Amino acid sequence: MFVDDTNADRVFQGWNGDEATQDQCRAHGPIADNEGVVRIPARMVSMIRKACDDAERRAAAQLP
Repeated sequence: MFVDDTNADRVFQGWNGDEATQDQCRAHGPIADNEGVVRIPARMVSMIRKACDDAERRAAAQLP
């Protein structure tokens, strides 16, 4: 996981979702051609939460 400094997007790395996982996602809506399904382990939740909090603080600091 890293931060794209040009726009503060978070870029995640995880395991590719298998066909069954993709089918579960499709049950909620289509997967666009430029999208992928990535499975992120539950043990990473705290890391993701911290990354999101950091992104929120950065965005707030950039507001005029």
